Amino acid sequence: MSAIAACPGCVVAPAIAQTAPQLGPPDLVLSLPAIHCATCINTVERSLRALPQVRSARVNLSLKRVSIHASDLDAEQAVATLDRAGIEAHPLDQSLLESRQDDIGRGLLIRLAIAGFAMMNVMLFSVAIWSGASDATRALFHLISAVITLPAVLFCGQPFFANGMRAVRRGGLNMDVPISLAILLAAGMSLYEVLNSGHHAYFDAALSLTFFLLVGRYLDHRTRSSVHSAAKELAALEVQTAQRVHGTGVERVAVGLLRVGDTVLVPTGMRVPVDGVLNSAAAQADRSFLTGESAAVALTLGDVVQAGEINLGAPFEMTATAVGEDTTLRRVAALVEMAENSRNSYTNLADRAARIYAPMVHLLALAAFVGWVAYDGDLRHALNVAVAVLIITCPCALGLAVPAVATTAIARLFDMGFLVKSGTALERLAEVDMAVFDKTGTLTRQGKPAPLAELSVQQSAIAGALAQASAHPVAQAILAALPVHTPAVLADVTEVAGQGMQGDIDGVTVRLGRGEWLGAAFSGTGLRIGSAPAVPLAVTETPREGAADTLAWLSAQGITPQILSGDRQATVQAFAAKLGVQSALGDISAPQKHDRLAQLQAQGHRVLMVGDGLNDTAALALAHASVAPSSALDASRNAADVVMLREGLDQFPLLIVIARALTRLSGQNFAIAAGYNAIAIPVALLGYATPLLAAIAMSASSLTVLANAMRVKYVK
Repeated sequence: MSAIAACPGCVVAPAIAQTAPQLGPPDLVLSLPAIHCATCINTVERSLRALPQVRSARVNLSLKRVSIHASDLDAEQAVATLDRAGIEAHPLDQSLLESRQDDIGRGLLIRLAIAGFAMMNVMLFSVAIWSGASDATRALFHLISAVITLPAVLFCGQPFFANGMRAVRRGGLNMDVPISLAILLAAGMSLYEVLNSGHHAYFDAALSLTFFLLVGRYLDHRTRSSVHSAAKELAALEVQTAQRVHGTGVERVAVGLLRVGDTVLVPTGMRVPVDGVLNSAAAQADRSFLTGESAAVALTLGDVVQAGEINLGAPFEMTATAVGEDTTLRRVAALVEMAENSRNSYTNLADRAARIYAPMVHLLALAAFVGWVAYDGDLRHALNVAVAVLIITCPCALGLAVPAVATTAIARLFDMGFLVKSGTALERLAEVDMAVFDKTGTLTRQGKPAPLAELSVQQSAIAGALAQASAHPVAQAILAALPVHTPAVLADVTEVAGQGMQGDIDGVTVRLGRGEWLGAAFSGTGLRIGSAPAVPLAVTETPREGAADTLAWLSAQGITPQILSGDRQATVQAFAAKLGVQSALGDISAPQKHDRLAQLQAQGHRVLMVGDGLNDTAALALAHASVAPSSALDASRNAADVVMLREGLDQFPLLIVIARALTRLSGQNFAIAAGYNAIAIPVALLGYATPLLAAIAMSASSLTVLANAMRVKYVK
């Protein structure tokens, strides 16, 4: 029996379904960060399909991935094939990606499509009625509209109904309560009209309201999930296996089996499985996933390598220093998720306003109903007015717009290499009028000292043991310059904030740190063993890229820069003069930094603190807003509001610019919402707005503030 269908798609779809292979989930997913056009897609798919194991290869240009269905094809083979075709590819953890699929977004999208399809069909009948259909024709069109609308509204409105019901069960109100009431009242009132041969029904209003609210809810979800997607993508960059070096060769093991101290071989083109230090003489790494800087980074013996980086040079060996949850990749992913879940004071203000606003909406609707019944005695008209008031006063714009600005700003900053940890950080950053910078490791990048071959074996072993216990840039630079010796076994190793490292060997105190702290005549870094004279260890330092321009920009914006450092006053003064900073203080201890910030804030300044060391931690916690570089100690990163992933400071001004834009756009959105209500509520109360017009006006206000929030993406 031949099928008859109204459109070609209905005829073709079953045939496609029958002929299409049932592939299921892909066996392999590769990231393709450099693809950008149809030619890239064709090259990738053609190259992979040429492999006998591959049954299917499909590229998703938006996600920059290829999904491969194949038997007995491992990631290295696929990567090598694409590499020969000139396409950069990296394996992704498909199981991790699948475990975090966006079910909420997909559910909203399905409901949005159904509501839109139903709305368009009901609108056709509404237009016919508005054009003059009457009597039996009008009743038939109303009945058909009811058949389409009621199941569509009951299904598509579930997100609002469920959330509103939860609030009512808790004895409270949220913005979904008036939304649900408005949808159900508009649909219920229209059904009553149809069953009683009424002239007016508002099925189109109920569907329009549902459709536009779902548009706003979906856009809000997408905005929020952009940050979450970044965390998901980061987590998916983890490799699952690694090549562990042992005495007789190399064995492939699961990454989870690696331990601190293991030696790992990283082949060319593969990602680094765990954090560690480089054992080979030289290497090249791509750490753009972390810093956004696409240029390859040259590494030398002793440099730090982090999980997720790509080896762009020859195979190298590394010693694992952090595995599992302690790797940089895992910590960054956790920070991104923290940013997603953070809330700022504007968001809290919007939530509080919505909680107050929701009862007012119901009271206004009730007052409109009672008032119009008292005025003209027409229950139907009074109910129409009440429903219109309920719809038009929906606080969606108030509740949606401010979080949209915040999450869009956080997502953009993450792309620029800034991790925003605190929900109120951007708001506070927009208010600062003074910026205090630490010098070493914050405004400077450590140069590598000349090879410290003049040290004896004992001195080198002790210096290595002290340096490897600290993450301070000077300690790491010294560690990289030491001859390769087995570190000494020390007891009671501690870090003295702002001074250096101290330990004990065979009852003798050993120190690595500032010359003054060692009791030496020189002022730089040195090593002292017991009562022997301190040995100077010369370490040079250079300004970070963009440091001078950033400090000049801050001054031009009325944000006074200062430098507070534990280094000698003369050194700090010379460095400040080099960068054009007028206020600089040296020989500042950790308590003095804290006291200096407290003093500035007591004078009415709102201080931004930027630092990386243990001696900066208290000041970072005290400051009005705080930023730490990714190379900072864990304590400093934890205390800071924002973590900079990039090495340079060239993007630092945009952090302030976007923070100010967030405050400005949030204020504009409040003004838009308030202005809309000031005009729309009197119109609805006076009976000039039908439920359909109310639905269109309310949805337009929500979409307007969302569109305004998106402007933060284009702030320069």
